Amino acid sequence: MTVFSVWAPEAARVRLRLFGGADHEMRSAAGGWWRVEVPGAGPGTDYAFLLDDDDYALPDPRSAWQPAGVHGPSRIYSHSSFPWTDSGWTGRQLPGSVLYELHVGTFTPEGTFDAAIGKLDHLVDLGVDLIELLPVNAFNGEHNWGYDGVCWFAPHEPYGGPDGLKRFVDAAHAKGLGVILDVVYNHFGPSGAYAPMFAPYLSEQSNPWGRTVNLDGPHSDGVRRYIVDSVLMWLRDYHVDGLRLDAVHAMPDSRAVHLLEEITVEVESLSTHLGRPLSLIAESDLNDPRLITPREAGGYGLHAQWNDDAHHALHTLLTGERQGYYGDFGSLEALTDVLTGGFFHAGTWSSFRQRHHGRPVDRQRLPGHRLVAYLQNHDQIGNRAVGDRLTASLSPGLLRVGAVLLLTAPFTPMLFMGEEWGASTPWQFFTSHPEPELAAAVATGRRREFASHGWATDDVPDPQDPETFLRSRLDWAELDKPEHREMLEFYRRLIALRKSRGDLSDPRLSSVDVRHGDQFVVMRRGECLVAANLAGRGQGISLPGVVRRVLLATGDGVTVMRDRIELPAETAAIVAL
Repeated sequence: MTVFSVWAPEAARVRLRLFGGADHEMRSAAGGWWRVEVPGAGPGTDYAFLLDDDDYALPDPRSAWQPAGVHGPSRIYSHSSFPWTDSGWTGRQLPGSVLYELHVGTFTPEGTFDAAIGKLDHLVDLGVDLIELLPVNAFNGEHNWGYDGVCWFAPHEPYGGPDGLKRFVDAAHAKGLGVILDVVYNHFGPSGAYAPMFAPYLSEQSNPWGRTVNLDGPHSDGVRRYIVDSVLMWLRDYHVDGLRLDAVHAMPDSRAVHLLEEITVEVESLSTHLGRPLSLIAESDLNDPRLITPREAGGYGLHAQWNDDAHHALHTLLTGERQGYYGDFGSLEALTDVLTGGFFHAGTWSSFRQRHHGRPVDRQRLPGHRLVAYLQNHDQIGNRAVGDRLTASLSPGLLRVGAVLLLTAPFTPMLFMGEEWGASTPWQFFTSHPEPELAAAVATGRRREFASHGWATDDVPDPQDPETFLRSRLDWAELDKPEHREMLEFYRRLIALRKSRGDLSDPRLSSVDVRHGDQFVVMRRGECLVAANLAGRGQGISLPGVVRRVLLATGDGVTVMRDRIELPAETAAIVAL
């Protein structure tokens, strides 16, 4: 006997349709739920629901498996039947870890979970601790960034479906790698979003991607439960080690207990039960340390948040770009503020927003590991008109300088797939919407957006063109070329040094000391100094201490004379005092 249930608090009638079987009237239960028991149904059974007197079959909003796509029937999936081998896995804590962001569909030529398993040894050799997967929940079409997902409980079938994701997590754990999953709870994608037909999942407000999720209006208790249950499912049933919560600033919630705090409480309970750390990382545009302040101190208790200010400070210095939201950055003073205080916009004027923005971090109490920093990520590459990486505009020397500053900062560092070997492939915005009108609207909107920033419309790739997707796949053959092998070896040495020297991963913002001069910066990290010359000429730089030895240099020609270092153009060095 299988019990089918669905939440539809405003429906007058709900029926269950079994494909290859009959329709079954469902009984109304407490809290807006509908239920029916059906003999003979079980794992592998395809089903859907019919609302009121409509004969259009709708997939289950909580479907765990959509083998025929987001418009097809749901299929019963048994989480208990997967043969896990990670019973000895004790997890990976976020502090001290190096993260690696990857997109399953473009990480390998095959674009599947199983193909990605074949590259795990590469990540182990690199020194990665946690893999951050871009969203994998089901979306319409074959390939997509993942932020158009509509099934918040079902992994995308072309990637490998539920069992494929479990095989990936199981294999990662066997290699000592944790897995963070990017999840999107701030909107539904534009095609196949049937959940709002069952209940008021959406509010009347909107964000850049559509209507916002109903977190504080009528029936919002059920909507919040829907999200919390999805969170717990990924962590419990798929054994993932944490979640990255997309754009939480686009999730307005006026209730006394914010949804983020509610999620934190439930995840803490699950972590206690499972006996392994579970990490919650927010993407937020607010620069509000309340998100990552412990609940005991009045915060939401999330474990970390992405830090775009760190990216902007590094990117502008390395590239010289100043357009858009980069306008307030680009100085060594801005980089210093970030390295020592976490945020640049901390209650300060933002010319891009035309208002004051952010709030200061308590650098005496809040550890820097709660801020995830990066030179590149899917947004900062893919949301450029042509999806160009830093390799398209920076010399190998400056790429290495950027890597040194990232991986010796007091934050949790994250790499974007291929960054470690200086991949030359772009990562462009791609979709595969089957609906012609939606496809045309996405392509037109993309071109219009970048035209407003001065780009020629012909230069903006069509997201629907299959070549846009194919260009965005990593080219692993690049590792056969000397310049890429050398970059990979440099990243390996740099990550290994970070892990061997406690000073280089020390998260105490209050202990970071930075001074700068004419296109150079010196950062003290305990008994280590990081000196970086961003100029196109060599420089002699005085150091606040006597150098015992050079631990790592990004190029040849670095010389040390007691408390002075000579750095060739576009070079950095890490030295021990």
